[in-house]
Amino acid sequence: MNILAILAIIAGVIMSFGYYPQAFKIIKRKSAKDISLLTYSMFLLGIIIWLLYGISLKDTPLIVSNILALIGCCFVLTAYLIYKKHK
Repeated sequence: MNILAILAIIAGVIMSFGYYPQAFKIIKRKSAKDISLLTYSMFLLGIIIWLLYGISLKDTPLIVSNILALIGCCFVLTAYLIYKKHK
């Protein structure tokens, strides 16, 4: 495995965790103000497609990073649905 592949794996994991701070912020503030449902729905669709692609390739880094992203994105969407009334 070369250095670029290692960096790509690290970047994939870091990017996957990018959803969690947003979810925690929504929960902490009990408000989904300024959160775009359309944007996160588009992210969700993209994540699902990449996950399916990773599964078809049996590419563990792609699968793991997209599972982490899927959980994080679903976390944001769930928090949005719970707190959207508080806009």
